Amino acid sequence: MKGKLKDLTRNFDGSYNLTVTVNGDCRDVWDKYREKDVAVEIKQYREKRSLDANGYCWTLIDKIAAKMHLDKVEVYREAIKAIGGVSTIVCVQNVAVDALRDGWQGRGIGWITDTMPSKIEGCTNVILYYGSSTYDTRQMSILIDHVVQDAKALGIETMTPAELEALKIA
Repeated sequence: MKGKLKDLTRNFDGSYNLTVTVNGDCRDVWDKYREKDVAVEIKQYREKRSLDANGYCWTLIDKIAAKMHLDKVEVYREAIKAIGGVSTIVCVQNVAVDALRDGWQGRGIGWITDTMPSKIEGCTNVILYYGSSTYDTRQMSILIDHVVQDAKALGIETMTPAELEALKIA
């Protein structure tokens, strides 16, 4: 839900009251959780990506895969790994690496992992890449730009710059 932080006050006991104004009917949330402990997460709002953008991305990935005689899932995964801002690195005990990787990759075809050595003995750094289903508009735009660049390099026709911009904000 989209909202704005409106006020912050400190109570005598050291706790804080944070006032948030939301755009939408939240009475059901109020009724369900009033006077209960809740988990709170606040992050910057970003428009959700367009499903048309996702469809166009997959159309180009399919054309790239056909032209290069590759599996389209492989092309998709390489594109995810090539862009920034869509991964997290965690340091994990060696005995837990396989379980983490299996669990992460089980979320979908874009949820991929890589490993690299850790300076901590008995541990491995695991790179966790998020699938594009979780991308916001900005992240999806970066992925599309990357895939468009690859398509153009192979001589595959793409949308005009104006069409691409319209697609990214739709």
